[in-house]
Amino acid sequence: MVTTHSRSNATVLSHIIDVLADPIDGSPLRGVDDFTRLVSESGHSYDVARQGYVTLAGGAGLRYSGDDAEMISARETFLTGGHFAPFVEAIADAVHDVLDAGEVADDAHPVICEIGAGTGYYLSHTLDSVAGARGIGIDVSVHAAKHLARCHPRVGAVVADAWARLPIQSESVDAITVIFAPRNAAEFARILKPKGQVIVLTADAGHLAELREPLGIIDVEEGKVERMIEQAAGHLQPVGDSEPVEFEMMLDQQSIASQIGMSPSARHLKPEALAARIQALPEQMKVTARARITRLGRIS
Repeated sequence: MVTTHSRSNATVLSHIIDVLADPIDGSPLRGVDDFTRLVSESGHSYDVARQGYVTLAGGAGLRYSGDDAEMISARETFLTGGHFAPFVEAIADAVHDVLDAGEVADDAHPVICEIGAGTGYYLSHTLDSVAGARGIGIDVSVHAAKHLARCHPRVGAVVADAWARLPIQSESVDAITVIFAPRNAAEFARILKPKGQVIVLTADAGHLAELREPLGIIDVEEGKVERMIEQAAGHLQPVGDSEPVEFEMMLDQQSIASQIGMSPSARHLKPEALAARIQALPEQMKVTARARITRLGRIS
């Protein structure tokens, strides 16, 4: 379970201020007025919300709002139940491998950035496993950012559009994690250090297969990893082969409701119909989780 912490805004963002950048022109940011605002060298100013997160969006602002409060609440409920623990461990192990491959010293303070970080569940656990590491959690959802800002003492929460210029300095990030979230290969290549890598967890065909037919949700398309690698061409290239992560979970009806509630399926099913279908399921059932971890490095 993610532990929440009470922190001042200065503590929230001072850990990562040297890595953040103005989303408009990429110039460095600094905290002013006890970190209630971030100001760039070019004079742009960004207010830090009282909950500790900052919205860093360009002149056009954010194009969409991301997960709503109900979806974030469902995500928090499901993940803190520990059902995806093997995914969490696999991501943390992969981060350690990336830091070792990048020859990051044990006494360094590597920067780990999670795109689409949601509630910060994965990022928080990863930081617990890497002493001294600093985390940047990026999500387009303000509702997610409120959770992110208090998920861990070494996390900075940023509301930003993953498809736009990321508000991060070039060549400043040691590892990027992307867990069932959008991928921007060009920006990832820009912000990664020369030996840094992206770690992508992608749902595999058959993920949650036991729920597909009874709940009327679409299965994961075949060849998803291959298409991701193809789309990253010119910016990133695979480091080794993708590795499968597969395990079984025993889920009750409430856990199933939370899992569907945190996913895109929640937007496409009428709540009343979904509730009736979940009610018709066994009180407990075995459900299989399937995904693949792919590591990508910069093209030199």
